This record gives sequence, C-alpha cells and structure tokens, in this order.
Amino acid sequence: MAADSETGIETGTDAGTETLAVDLRTGTGAFHGGASGTLYGLYGDGVPSRNIVEGMYVRTVSTKAQDGTQHPGADALEILPSFVAAGGRDVYVYMTDIYRGFPYQWPGATGEERLADYKAKVEKQVKQVLTMGDLASHVVYVPFNEPEGNMFGEGEWSYDKVSWRTDPQHYFAAWKDLHHLIRDLHPGARIAGPNTCVLYDEVRGFLEFAKAHDVLPDVMTWHELSTPSAIRTNIAKYRRMEEDLGLEPLPININEYAFNYHLSVPGQVVQWIAAFEECKVDADLAYWNIDGNLNDSVAEANKGNGQWWLFNAYGQMTGDTVQVTAPHPNEQYTLQGVATLDTDKRQSRTLFGGKSGAADILFSNIAPDVFGTTVHFAVQEIPWTGQIGACAQPLRLKEGELPVEGGRVTLSLTGLDAMSAYQVVLSPGGNGALCAPPSAGRRRTYAAEDATYTGSGYSRNGPEGSPSDVEKFATSGTYHVGGLRTGSDGVLAFSVEAPQQGTYDLSVFANSWNLHDLVKEQGPTNVFLRVDGKQPQELRLPLGYKPVVWGHTDTRVELTAGPHTITLAAQDPELGVTRGDALIDRIDLTLRDEHVTAPAPYEAEYAALRDGARVDYAHRGASGPGAVVLPQGGSATFWVHAHTDGEVTLTVDQLGLGDGVLTVNGEAVGAVVRGGVPLFLAGGINKVTVTAGPAGLVLDRLRVGPAAGLLKPTVYPAENGTLTGTAQVTDAYSFATGGRAVDGIGKGTANALTLTVTAAHSGRHALTLRYSNGEQPPATHYNPDPVCRHVDLSVDGAAAQRVLFPTTFHFNNFWDLTVPVTLRKGPNTLTFTADELPDFDGDTSNAFQQRSAYAPVIDQVTVTPLA
Repeated sequence: MAADSETGIETGTDAGTETLAVDLRTGTGAFHGGASGTLYGLYGDGVPSRNIVEGMYVRTVSTKAQDGTQHPGADALEILPSFVAAGGRDVYVYMTDIYRGFPYQWPGATGEERLADYKAKVEKQVKQVLTMGDLASHVVYVPFNEPEGNMFGEGEWSYDKVSWRTDPQHYFAAWKDLHHLIRDLHPGARIAGPNTCVLYDEVRGFLEFAKAHDVLPDVMTWHELSTPSAIRTNIAKYRRMEEDLGLEPLPININEYAFNYHLSVPGQVVQWIAAFEECKVDADLAYWNIDGNLNDSVAEANKGNGQWWLFNAYGQMTGDTVQVTAPHPNEQYTLQGVATLDTDKRQSRTLFGGKSGAADILFSNIAPDVFGTTVHFAVQEIPWTGQIGACAQPLRLKEGELPVEGGRVTLSLTGLDAMSAYQVVLSPGGNGALCAPPSAGRRRTYAAEDATYTGSGYSRNGPEGSPSDVEKFATSGTYHVGGLRTGSDGVLAFSVEAPQQGTYDLSVFANSWNLHDLVKEQGPTNVFLRVDGKQPQELRLPLGYKPVVWGHTDTRVELTAGPHTITLAAQDPELGVTRGDALIDRIDLTLRDEHVTAPAPYEAEYAALRDGARVDYAHRGASGPGAVVLPQGGSATFWVHAHTDGEVTLTVDQLGLGDGVLTVNGEAVGAVVRGGVPLFLAGGINKVTVTAGPAGLVLDRLRVGPAAGLLKPTVYPAENGTLTGTAQVTDAYSFATGGRAVDGIGKGTANALTLTVTAAHSGRHALTLRYSNGEQPPATHYNPDPVCRHVDLSVDGAAAQRVLFPTTFHFNNFWDLTVPVTLRKGPNTLTFTADELPDFDGDTSNAFQQRSAYAPVIDQVTVTPLA
C-alpha cells in the first residue's frame, strides 16, 4: 500500500473535518519556550555541535554529576561552559549519578554508612561547582533522583528497604541535611526536588515537611513518563497542593518526559510541546538511548532530524501564546497545537500535528490593525526522518494570500501525516508579495511490509511502537521487513507509480543493529537497488544503536511516467552480495523538479532578529510577505541546512542600498555583496547571520545554491602522513577510502599522526576529517553507552585544541566532521594526538572505560578555504 503525502490546501471547509481553532485575541501569557530541555542530551563541547544546541533553543539540561560513573560523557561541569555559550539557561545536576548502576550502587553496609558516603560526594561536587566562577549561577542541584525506587525505596540498594512513601523519616531527614550542606557551601544555590518518577500524592507531605523546616526546593521537579494529557492535569494538581499549603508558586521542571514511541516523531512531540507551553513550565526530554544526541534529535554531531527542526521552529516563536482549541482537548494521539502572536512583528505562528488526513485550521479574531484585510500564509511540513536520519529544512507546502472575512480565515488541509508536524505563519498580505512554489514535488511512501518478497530469510516484524506500546520505537505502519542478510538470496520488490518522467529522490528507511553478530563483521549492511531490473546501485544502510532505530540512505533514480518495480536485493549479478543484516521500514519517492533544484530560500521575515531589526511589509515585490530593516548593528540569523560538508553559493538578497557583514558558524566571512558568493558550510546545521553596517540594510532573504567550484578542496590521505609510536596504517576497514586508514593514535602524545598540508593563502580553513569510532564499553542497563573519542589537534606546534568525535556505531562506518583552523600560506603541519582526560580535580581517572584515551580511526583530511 502506498501513502501519498502530497498536502493540499483549500479555502473551503467540510462539515465532517476536524478543526483546530486559533483565537488570536485571547492571549495566554508570554511565550515561554520551556519544552526544549534535555536529559543527558549533551556529551561534551561539540557533541552535539554548538550550532545544534543553539538552534534547538535548549533551555535546560539535566545531566550527571561531574566525574559520575553512571554513563560516559555528559559531565556537568564539562558541558556547562559551552552550553551557556550556546544560549542555555540552567544545568540540573543529578548528584546521585556520581554512582554506578540504577538503582544507584552506593557503598556501605548500613543506611547510615551509605548516606555518609553520599554526603561526602555531595560536598565535593559543590566545591567543584564553586570553581566555575559566574557559570556557577547556571547550576541547579538535584540531590535525589527517583528516591522511591533508589536510595529510599524497597530494593537491595536502598537506605533500609522501606519506601519513603510508606515511612518518609529517613528521606526527609536526608533532604534537610543535604539542603543545609549545599546552601552552607554555596549561599544562594538553587536546589531542585523531589524528582520523583511521578507526582505521587505523598509529595504533599514532602512539601509540608520542607515548608516547616525551611528547606523547600527552589524548583519543583518530577517526571512525566506518561502522555501529554497527564501534563495539564498533574500540574494543576500540584498547584492545588501549593495553594492548600499556602505556598508561593515554584518554577516547575518536568525533567524527564516522553517514551521511545514519541521521541524523534514531530507529530507526537508537538503534542507534548503544546501541553508544556500552555502550562508555562520547563521540561527535559527523557534519556532512553545514547547521550549526546539530544534525545534522538540529532544525526552525527551536526545534523538535525525532524524532531530537531520542530524544536527549532518552536524556539523561534515570539510574543504571546494565544488560545488554541483542539477538536479533542487534552487528548493524546489527536490533533493538537500551540500558537503565538507577535504584534511587533505582525506575525502569528502555529505548530500542530498528530492527525492524518484532513483538518481545518481556523484563525479567528484577526485584528485588522495587525494584519490588515488580507493575510499572507505559509504552510510548512516538518517530517519524521527516523531517530538517526538527517532532515533538511522544513518543506514548504504552500504559500498564498486570503481575504479576512469577519475576522476569520480557514486553511483546509488535506494529506496530513500523523508522524509529521506542521507550521503555519500568518503575516499581513495584500502588498504584492512574490509567493514561492512548493519546495518538493509529489511524494509517495511505500511500506516494506506491503512489498513483495521472494527468496530466503523473510520475516515480517512487529508491531512496533504504538499508543498501547510506547516503550517500543516509532515505525511507519508499525511493521518492517527482515531477510536481506549474509547468505540470503532475498529480493524485496516495491511496485511504485511515477506521476511524470524525471529524476526522483529515493530514501530507504532502514536499520542494522551495530552489535548484531552478522553486522559486527562488516559494519553497514550493503544491499542492491535496481529499477525494473536496470540501473544497478549498491547502497549502504544506516547503523543504529539498537534494533528498529531508523535512519535513511538516499539516492536518485530516473523514472518514466507510469508503473515501475524498485527492488532491494541481497545479491546482484554485477555488484556482489550482502554482508550484514538489514531491516527495511519503507521507501520514499520524491519528484525532483525545478523548484527542488533552485536555490533554497530562507525568508528574512521568518529569521531570528536582534538589536533593533524589524519586519516591514511595505516593500512591494519582496519575496514572501515582507522584508527586514536592519539598523546599524541589527542582525538577522538563519538556520541553514547543508547536505554535506563543502562549498555552496550563498546569495544575500537585499532591497536598495546598504552594507553589512556576513558571519557563518561564528566566523566572519566578509561583507554583504550583491550576487552569489562561495562559502563553506558544514554538513547539517549552519548558523548564518547578517549584521548591518553604518548604512543599514533592508534584507529580503538568503538563497543557498550549488557550488561554483571556487573553493578548491585538497584531500590528504591519512596513510600518507608521518606516524609515530603505536599509530599505524591499517587495511582492516573495507569502507575506508582505498581500504586504508590510520589507527592506534592516542594513549599518549608519542602515538601520533602528522600531516603536512598546503594553503594557497593565509586565513581560516575548514578541516574535514573522515573518521570512524566504534568504541562502546559494557553498559549498566538499557542505555547502550558508546564513547566519544577525541583528537588533540595542533597546527604548526601551537597549543592543541580538543575535538570530540561521536560514535559512528562501528569502526568500519565512516562519517565527516569539520573543524575550522587558521593556516598560513604555504605548508602547515597538523599533529593529531590523544590521551585520556583525567577527572575534574586531576588526581583520579574513570575506572569503567568511559573516557577514551584514543583518537578515532582517521581515513583522510580535506582542507578547504572557508570563504
């Protein structure tokens, strides 16, 4: 069965269609943006990249104690400086995660001995925080995590095997003692709790005790591993507790929320966002899998998936939230949304999702002094691209203008996908705006379970995640297909229909578990694609940290109009045989037309504006509904996607005269000029900022087009460098370029790789390393716990900078990571070393293989001028 995902937009309504109603007159408070928090989402500076963190507008992070042994990476004081630099607000320190295991394995023969050991560790943690200077103000201490299942529960590792919910005396006494201990050492410290796994009725007793002994938390925290429908109910329940006890309302952080089924799926997560934003609280996505990927928001270090783009859109909301009435209020797995109105920008944004098929989005009380008598609308789709599948910028589905009648406008949408989220931006219309066409041709999805399988090894697997089984992962149609593996002769045949002749983008949603016996041998599973028995291609399918974790492999095929058969096979007479074990979820087929190949536009009126920048709708002929007037020093920031690391042609479209400076990923790359300029963009997310000079600037949009071949990359194979110590050339990794790479760098500076590279001119250059990292020590429970490796990179003998490299899930799976460096004209010496980082105080090290002493396997280094 094929699903046609072409979304239509009509101006009429159908009486049977559900309606999401947005009342632009009824405000519900200032936009808060609190749902973008993360538990264990940051591994260290660079994993994920600062662009990823800042562009997701991450407000709060909950993470482990510095030098904790619960998981690798995510040490509180190591992530703190870069997180704050990327715009983050607060780091919540799970102080209990200093220990191994879950429940926490705190040493001691009695409860008193265990608590004494923990108090000593808490004291050390606070003293370490105090060395951080002004950054210490961003720390929130969390003394206990889920105490009813850990230190004050009934299990083996509890204080006395009696739950505090039954007898709270020991927990309450410990809370009071630790509250005093932290505050005595750190006056003014913020302390959060009780951090229970749900909002128990017994929390009321905790509040009574804390009030009586003057040890109330500064932030109220608990976990909602439930549904969005529980958020509003439980927050209201808690507020009644405060009111009954005569307490002033405390800030709330729901610092663990959502399940595997929800995470990565924009249409699911937008429902959580709507609930948290309505309640004006902070919340952190739950940590079920690997750290450092913002809870299944990130692919590699710098590539966002659909969930990342949802939070990017959410974080760019401004003004006040307004009343949104859903067809099934406060009911999960239905159409839900959140909306804002910014009267200064004269702009409204609505995010919604959760329903397939048709829906009406009704905007009422549209003020004529804000929007006039005609509104300009832009509709975007934020699709699901898998837990580890990169996503380009949101798809532009439709842009147009409608008259306002009786203060109302209705957009009737068809072809909605419940796994996608959608955004509608309303602005004043009637100013001669040039409306852009859709950014993608017709798209169709074909489920693997509906394809025809011949040969050996077939399995139809599932059902996977669903509303009744939220611990499993989201999967298209809940089923997927196995059988393409080592020794198989299987063929999976999809019957597809091409609406017209042309080039089509083909995405294969697939997974290979990196620790499966058949996968461990080679790494990425290879399969073979043909169209009607022709156009043979070999594809390498994505690796994942667990089974049924989806990414996508992308290619292009040529199709004539009409029916075709696309096959994925385990053998090909011209190309070879499969090695590994693949699971196939679906294929997506998208027509590439002239709109897709044209430079991607980013409208200035939708950018993040600062320092006096304002939107102006009086510039007739501008693309989109308006333009942005930048005074001197005013800026507009765009979050720009690039498929790969390398050159693009970037055009800044301005109206009239003006001057300004262009900054890309924090690097000043030159003055704003008319016409396209060659720039290097990192694969994934790029922060592009236009800042006006003395003459000011009227900014219409950015356009990102293909490279003109003006920034010449030079490739240096790692095996051609100078190797010392244990560093050696290896032919063990077949997917390295030419089958050779360098391994064994690290565990001391004597074990190094040195490359001499040549720059045509002095200045900033992009250093793109093709690397692999499959290091993964044993984990304590459901989190796989891969480890980041690192390089200490020195240029011409200068002080080294440490660069983190996230897991690629196998040493034979190679990714690219770019580092900006300054090179002088002529030859430059690059030295790559590594060694294990000690604990914070420098006198101990991690005993559980959670800090690597090694650099990744390095295949090659590419040097490209930044501009």
